[in-house]
Amino acid sequence: MTTRALDAPDRDLLSRCVHCGFCLPTCPTYAVLGVEMDSPRGRIRLMQGVLDGRIDAASDGFATHISRCLDCRACETACPSGVEYGKLFEGARALLARERRPSPAAGAVRALAFRALLPRPALLALFARVSSLARRLRVDALLRLAGARRLAGLLALVPARVSSRALPPLVPAAGARRGRVALFTGCVMRAAFADTNAATARVLARNGFEVVVPAEQTCCGALHGHAGAADDARALARRNIAALESLDVEAFIVNAAGCGAHLKGYGWLLRDDPAWRDRAAAFAARVRDAAEHLGAAGLTAAPGRLDGRIAYDDPCHLLHGQRVSREPRALLAAIPGLEVVPLAEADWCCGSAGSYNVTQPELSRALLERKIANVVASGAQILVTANPGCQMQLEAGVRAARAPVSVMHLMDLLDRAYGDG
Repeated sequence: MTTRALDAPDRDLLSRCVHCGFCLPTCPTYAVLGVEMDSPRGRIRLMQGVLDGRIDAASDGFATHISRCLDCRACETACPSGVEYGKLFEGARALLARERRPSPAAGAVRALAFRALLPRPALLALFARVSSLARRLRVDALLRLAGARRLAGLLALVPARVSSRALPPLVPAAGARRGRVALFTGCVMRAAFADTNAATARVLARNGFEVVVPAEQTCCGALHGHAGAADDARALARRNIAALESLDVEAFIVNAAGCGAHLKGYGWLLRDDPAWRDRAAAFAARVRDAAEHLGAAGLTAAPGRLDGRIAYDDPCHLLHGQRVSREPRALLAAIPGLEVVPLAEADWCCGSAGSYNVTQPELSRALLERKIANVVASGAQILVTANPGCQMQLEAGVRAARAPVSVMHLMDLLDRAYGDG
């Protein structure tokens, strides 16, 4: 059994867990299900059992409990021993994908999503536009009548409006140039949230950063890695590094939390590849979330006034994966007129978790309903997040609850405060 890169849980990382249980209260699936094997500690025991040969990696039990994990990484924040659970989880998913072959139908869907859609911006954008039109035409209602409830639920996640227009290759800094950065436009962001990419570039430019938008970039591979498609994830990482590493920029700016966490992990992903290991680590060291970069540099342009009550919901892979929490809140505090209200369990997963709302719809729905109940109780008029998957999930939850709340990306809100959105 190989233990390199994403192909199995790393034994050294597993050994850090002392089974203290500090992770249990922070784990959403443990909170919902109350099952030890659906906690980080329990899943680590399962992983260790597989590596020791006591548990079959192809068994239904191992598959069930690993597949129920959100990979939200809240356990990492709570862990006093520094267990890097996200790396362990992706190793377990890769092992699971290798040992349990999917059905022909599931394999075809997986290949379509991972190899045909996500790495091809034009095709993904067409898919997003068609899906958005279908949602506006209430095709989901027809699907429910036909008994295809799961497909209807997926369609309900699609934004009513998508944008996929290309950005200019260069957005000049406004006023004195403070730095030069490259914007990582992503796959879902480029296909469905291109307006947010444009807003991010404008906000950076407003604050003195020249923004390069490289044409030769592809999907970061986060969804592939979370799903256990290890070889595909590594191939996409190599493509991005080769395309972007020579750019004369101080940082690669990301506005999707899941992408940012994965890009920052390229060094680990390619750690056993001698030809790419050092290049990957150097690339990862230059990745910054947009809020992280602006928070560190400070705003030079004062945002205009916006009135309203807002709440900020931490994307898991920004808070737990990248440890970025203070900066988004500081940016919100810089906008005059906003009343930032506290949100209970803002650090809890909304249930999106990459493709979790596709693979585990019932658990995802339970977590979303819990999240939306907290949002409604907060009295917020606007719910702010910083990840496209979270945004789609939260918008679907708000619609289902008929709550008078709009959901916005942090960069879109800042852009509006500058009068550009």
